[in-house]
Amino acid sequence: MKWIFPLCIIAAPAIADVCPPVTDHTERLSEIVTELGLARGEGDARVLTQELWSLWTDAPDDLAQAMLDEGMSRRSSFDFLGARTVLGRLVEYCPDYAEGYNQRAFASYLSQDFEAALVDLDRTLELVPNHIAALSGRALTLMGLGRHEEAQDVLRSAVEMNPWLQERALLIEPIGTDL
Repeated sequence: MKWIFPLCIIAAPAIADVCPPVTDHTERLSEIVTELGLARGEGDARVLTQELWSLWTDAPDDLAQAMLDEGMSRRSSFDFLGARTVLGRLVEYCPDYAEGYNQRAFASYLSQDFEAALVDLDRTLELVPNHIAALSGRALTLMGLGRHEEAQDVLRSAVEMNPWLQERALLIEPIGTDL
């Protein structure tokens, strides 16, 4: 019985109707990014970041949400191939839902398939340009590819949006400048 639910999630896009439109959170996302830039401390930033995640992971319908949750669960259990498969079905079903790509990128990154991660991160950022986690993930992926200068530029963009971003510790101060 345990295998039926994951099997349904994997097969569901083949039998489901089209994905409904993605909820437009653009205005609230922009407000939160602005608030993050003004946050006085890490605690405030953490609360705002949680709100970002609740918006990013707000899937278009129950089927998409189930696929996202299953993919994230598989990734958390180190089943990266299973996660990528389920999240691949999600992006096939909902090609305009950025978080499907972002989560698949994370699973690819953890599998050290940096090229695949980069493709999905770029698509995430096309759909949601101020997706701070995708920017941060893109910086880490570029580091994995040995593209350190480009990674630093991307990471700086992410830190500009969220000065409390944990990955800020990876910034290397250019000679003659002050972070």
